[in-house]
Amino acid sequence: MDTTTALFYFFSFVLLFAGFRVITAKSPVAAALNLVLAFFNASCIWMLLQAEFLAISLVLVYVGAVMVLFLFVVMMLDINVDSLRQGFWKHFPLAAGIGVLIALEMAFVLVRGFDLPTAKAFPPEVAKVANAKALGIELYTHYLFPVQIAAAILLVGMIAAIALTLRKRKDSQYQNPSEQVRVTKAERLRIVKVAPQVETPVAEEAASTQAGGQA
Repeated sequence: MDTTTALFYFFSFVLLFAGFRVITAKSPVAAALNLVLAFFNASCIWMLLQAEFLAISLVLVYVGAVMVLFLFVVMMLDINVDSLRQGFWKHFPLAAGIGVLIALEMAFVLVRGFDLPTAKAFPPEVAKVANAKALGIELYTHYLFPVQIAAAILLVGMIAAIALTLRKRKDSQYQNPSEQVRVTKAERLRIVKVAPQVETPVAEEAASTQAGGQA
């Protein structure tokens, strides 16, 4: 057994153990941390398969962004774990059957994908470059139109999210930067002379002392 095979079995064992702990951990925080461990080991397996782009994307997107958000939400919310675990064994047979069906479908797809004689051969210019560059060549040559459609859909989603969050609210204060820039010195500070309406304590004390002396 060479080093690559040994590392593959090690990362696979840790990945399976972390995935099992995700569904069996009593604490949601522990389940999220085990999911982070599973993502890390999956990225290591992809690195062994020379899929550098997928490995880096998994770490940056899921571990660096999505799971951090999950951890913040789980820690901030007061989740009642006992109520979530009610009826676990009641629905376990259905969940196990669906899991076995998904595993068989994945095995069928992977076995057909490893069939090298029927696999699509890469063009000569793609086979000589790195993995990330080859993926970029494929995306922006043969799949340019679907990439543009996906980019347009994401742009529409971003604009919709911004439009929903920037609606005017009565309880929020809004500042116009253009008006702040155009303001003059006279508008920033205005001195107003106001006549006193109440006498100062010193004057009142002096008046009371003078009245007492006359008495």
